[in-house]
Amino acid sequence: MNKNIKIGIVGAGIQGISNALFLQKKGFNVTIFDRDNPGAQAASYGNAGHFSPYASVPINRPDVLADVPAMLLSSSGPLALKWNYVPKMLPWFFKFILNSTTNKMMHTAKNMHQILDLALPAYDELFEEIDLSGLVENKGIMYIWNDQNLKSRELEISIRNEIGAEQQLLNKKEIHDLEPNIKNIYHAGVFYKKARHARNPGKIWIKLFENFIKKDGKFLRLDIKNLDFDENNPVVRSETQRFIFDKLVICCGAFSKKLTDKLHENIPLDTERGYHIHFKGFDHLISRPVVFQNRGFGMTPMEQGLRVVGTVEFGGLNNPLTKSRIKNLADNAKYLLDGLPDHHEDEWLGFRPTLPDYLPVIGPSKNYKNVFYSFGHHHLGWTLGAISGKIVSKMISNENTNLNLEPYSSSRFS
Repeated sequence: MNKNIKIGIVGAGIQGISNALFLQKKGFNVTIFDRDNPGAQAASYGNAGHFSPYASVPINRPDVLADVPAMLLSSSGPLALKWNYVPKMLPWFFKFILNSTTNKMMHTAKNMHQILDLALPAYDELFEEIDLSGLVENKGIMYIWNDQNLKSRELEISIRNEIGAEQQLLNKKEIHDLEPNIKNIYHAGVFYKKARHARNPGKIWIKLFENFIKKDGKFLRLDIKNLDFDENNPVVRSETQRFIFDKLVICCGAFSKKLTDKLHENIPLDTERGYHIHFKGFDHLISRPVVFQNRGFGMTPMEQGLRVVGTVEFGGLNNPLTKSRIKNLADNAKYLLDGLPDHHEDEWLGFRPTLPDYLPVIGPSKNYKNVFYSFGHHHLGWTLGAISGKIVSKMISNENTNLNLEPYSSSRFS
């Protein structure tokens, strides 16, 4: 019986709780470890709240690579560097460049689409067990841009058409009809009707966690420092305690590399730092998430107010929050919306775990058959939480997923 098989999970974010719940569905005895309390303000709390089944087109592509210098030089642009981190990032950047060819881009897009297409049905399996009243809205997500020439967006649109992502091109009138409060600075846009958004990602996570505990799940607030093995059984260690399991899942986001290094796997995981602020009481200005592609930021109406999110900052896990990135978000929001106040609240920095080919790692360790991975989902960790957990639970149960899982294997970095 699976209830006698003990599974340890390191990481209590959306990946960890999704893995845990799907493993519980199969009868396993599950314990989650995290160094923070449940509901801590990590990436599963501070994200944009998008459920984005369309978002298969990666950042590693030729047109983006060509735009990087201009992005770095623009004070309102989406990309920034902490220069003290550049030497450490150079190997990652080199791999990113190698993965920015047209063929590599299409490889990533097709394999992201494979799991994104299953993302919302997987969440529905988890959500049917909890009360989500008012917490998820099915109003789609809108992207807009102000380029006069559509060519700068043609690549993304054509790739999504090719792989079968549902999208609707919008003219200026259609954008205004959907979101009349957005300033008329846009030229065109695209609407993803099937996308959803969370009104409060942190509250949804808490409800999932409470369901895990209700089903006899165990949570231990411990910082797991080390891994070793008792014969084939993985052993996790904090500073003072050790725990032995039959199987182990590592899914602690941008911090996963500290553990995979101990398993002698050189997985090139790094972090994209993202930010958010809230304009409290102004969520009524828009009805759905709006992403302004020229400046690489978005706005989502949430319970906490209008959440403004974005930027890609390469600076590692230890550098402090960058105030200019916060100002960038506030200025960009006011560029799109009239009526926002001078003050904002809840300045937040989070870490998106990212690999240079923009595919996640999902599946067993190449070196240890009883250790499994679920990390590296970059901007799509929230969207892909449930389906990643479902896939790993099937692999641990030796069930057929009916998917080609090779593109997500850690062995691709060998």
